[in-house]
Amino acid sequence: MALRFEILGRFNRARAAQLALPHFMCQTPLFMPVGTQGTIKGLTTNQLEDIGCQIILGNTYHLALRPTSELIDELGGLHNFMNWPRALLTYSGGFQMVLLLHLADITEKGVTFQSSVDGKPMLLTPEESVQIPTLNFGFCELCLHISIIHFLEIQTNRIGADIIMALDDVVRTTITGPRIEEAMYHTLRWIDRCIAAHKRPHEQNLFGIAVLDICVRGLVDRNLPGYAIGGLAGGEDKDSFWCVVAQCAAALPEDKPRYVMGVGYPLDIVVCSALGADMYDCVYPTHTARFGSALIPEGVLKLKNRVMAQDTRPIDPTCPCMVCKNCTRAYIHCLVTKDAMGSQLLSYHNVYYIMKLSRDLHSSTVKGKFPEFVCDFLQRMFPKGDVPDWVGNAMEVAGIDISSCCAPLQY
Repeated sequence: MALRFEILGRFNRARAAQLALPHFMCQTPLFMPVGTQGTIKGLTTNQLEDIGCQIILGNTYHLALRPTSELIDELGGLHNFMNWPRALLTYSGGFQMVLLLHLADITEKGVTFQSSVDGKPMLLTPEESVQIPTLNFGFCELCLHISIIHFLEIQTNRIGADIIMALDDVVRTTITGPRIEEAMYHTLRWIDRCIAAHKRPHEQNLFGIAVLDICVRGLVDRNLPGYAIGGLAGGEDKDSFWCVVAQCAAALPEDKPRYVMGVGYPLDIVVCSALGADMYDCVYPTHTARFGSALIPEGVLKLKNRVMAQDTRPIDPTCPCMVCKNCTRAYIHCLVTKDAMGSQLLSYHNVYYIMKLSRDLHSSTVKGKFPEFVCDFLQRMFPKGDVPDWVGNAMEVAGIDISSCCAPLQY
């Protein structure tokens, strides 16, 4: 196992830990920006280091299509290719199945995929070299077995990530009926094939992905280096969201990292951390920046609004990031309406904000002040005391008294 996980502090379910990976010593809770094709849009790897990014997430399916896994391998792996000295996590599993279902044509000969890059057909057969590492789940067992093995080989032998996510059959939490049970047992059968195909367990870490309790128990029995909670951030109501996180986190081992996939809203990160989660990823900080919005303690600041045109304050007067030190809201307003530099500056600020939030969650837990941090966070975001009911319900399960946050701030 190429991972060490040491808990440094805790409050009830919440914990702060040190996560040692082959390329970096991380502190949790941590957030991973999404660099689908080896880059975080608008940011250099040097900037990401300055911001405090510990792990970048890449997408194996997209990397295999462009620039191609062969080229990445020739250039010494993804770390060298993107000039990133810290940790990497790669994922290309069930979520891609949902996205690419309309691109697949399943026949007796094999599966033909339409490339999402250039629209060209890409054929998978049991006899031919597989080019796409993530495939739909309606074809023969031999074909599926080969695709999973190739999926692991691409990630371990060519891309070289510190953490690789197992192929999973994803279902959203909004789905009901027999499809849920089918997906869980698909995922458990596939994890065994992934484990068998994983050739470098002492150099790289294979994480399993679970949604519901049956799947969690099965994955825990396989003693993986870490575990992810998937299928969320897909339109479910917030009470369902936090209940799934709470149930899964409670069932996962204490001495292994817990990763909630697709979560990037600051409020969600705080709530999930209180419930015992350690790792997160999402495109949200950079995606919302491209629409001219900045993350601030009070929520979201929309820099495209006309009222910002003459506002000489920084985005967030309390933020020490390079953008807040040097740029006014008026300046960024001018840029986001006319120039790409605006979204780049906002991406820098937004990722910095999430990284600082992660560090604050860690330090407050280590110092024994996690409940105070949560209350301060909620009071700044909800100064009128209108904390959502789902947050209150989650905090009750987490054992955190937020009654003081539910009263309006006195100015």
